Amino acid sequence: MTRPATGIVHLGLGAFFRAFGCVYVADAMAASGGDWGILGACLRRPDTRDALRAREWAYNCVSLAPDREELRDITVLNDVLVAPENPQALLAAVADPQVKIVSLTVTEKGYCHDPATGALNFNHPDIQHDLENPLPVSALGYLLRGLQMRRAAGHAPFTVLCCDNLPDNGTLLRGLLLQMAKRLDPPLAGWIETEGRFPCTMVDRITPATTQADVARISAELGYEEAAPVLHEPFAQWVIEDDFVGGQRPDFAAAGAEMVQSVTAHEHMKLRMLNGAHSALAYLGYLAGHESIAATVADPAFARYLRALWAEIMPTVQPPEGVDLETYADALFARFANSAIHHRTWQIAMDGSQKLPQRLLGTLEDRLAAGQDAPALMLAVAAWIRYANGMDETGTPIDLRDPMAARFQEIAAQGLTPEQTVAAFLALREVFPENLAAQLRGPVCDAARRLWAIGASRTLQESFP
Repeated sequence: MTRPATGIVHLGLGAFFRAFGCVYVADAMAASGGDWGILGACLRRPDTRDALRAREWAYNCVSLAPDREELRDITVLNDVLVAPENPQALLAAVADPQVKIVSLTVTEKGYCHDPATGALNFNHPDIQHDLENPLPVSALGYLLRGLQMRRAAGHAPFTVLCCDNLPDNGTLLRGLLLQMAKRLDPPLAGWIETEGRFPCTMVDRITPATTQADVARISAELGYEEAAPVLHEPFAQWVIEDDFVGGQRPDFAAAGAEMVQSVTAHEHMKLRMLNGAHSALAYLGYLAGHESIAATVADPAFARYLRALWAEIMPTVQPPEGVDLETYADALFARFANSAIHHRTWQIAMDGSQKLPQRLLGTLEDRLAAGQDAPALMLAVAAWIRYANGMDETGTPIDLRDPMAARFQEIAAQGLTPEQTVAAFLALREVFPENLAAQLRGPVCDAARRLWAIGASRTLQESFP
């Protein structure tokens, strides 16, 4: 099989990008050609590389609708590296002038920053390592060292294409890299500031984790061993600011992406209405014993709560031109209710300390500034605190996956009352700015008392009849 040459390096090759970005790039090359093959990089573990290797980096995407599924073989990957095994090889790939774009999906925690302020966390061990060693461990370190090598060789920089759910993601990432570069190599910082390009993007496709049962079922359907399939909903939306170094990029528009001057309106709408609702449903749904988002919204009490939540969110959202927010909410509800998508509440609940500021807290700040109450949003914050306290409503320990899990466990070990627990969590400045925390304390304590006393389901039934 003849493959296009590598024009993109992707950091953080997880299920989402393989179900989303790789598909768009494949469609762009099918429509307009170009050498936009992708070299994927796993920054931590070899699992994805090992699973993809058997089929020489090809894999199947499985689109799941309530009444059908469609399989598609994706062959856009040229290779997959595991960064800890060979950091020199990844740096060489990033520094290769034939690579025009370095994209990344490393989740919110991969940016080593303070979500409450957007500032780089210079105390993060990965950042400290990368400022002192030429072989990096963080995504930021690979970007910075790769750009440093490009500049030293007299090559143009690559475009940095962030595909994570962060407000103004390209602008944020640019700021983090500049903070790091000014500490490491001030002339490099100036070069990045003038020559670099960091388009903001909005990405949207629900992608549940692939299970071993999925692997077995899909392999049986295909008649061969498919070790690395990815599952996703039929819907996909990619909005990209058209600002690339030298204008060099795949023909994303031919693949269905929206190329725009500013992605802000799309991004805020999606972060607040989809991601914010997803997080609220994940914490409350998990506490109530619902395993998936589809099962959660099938519960009438949760369906009513979701509509109440969107009623609080929508006044804070300036929709993109031509978008009706009520219609958008109806479409989101249908996507959440897709019973073919087993998107686990536990999966969405991961890394809440990194997600809350952009998914829920910004909306709360806007409502409070406008003098508006927000009982549904306050309940979502209380549900996160109840979840992060580490015990579900049956007394079973929760498998917490969060960069701040150790801090949460210290709070939980004190045996605090609900009100004291809320106060302790609101004092986490990495998550809650001081002024906002003071405004949240009363309403979140009220919600927490109900959650602790009667549980998530009864709280919703009584509060949102």
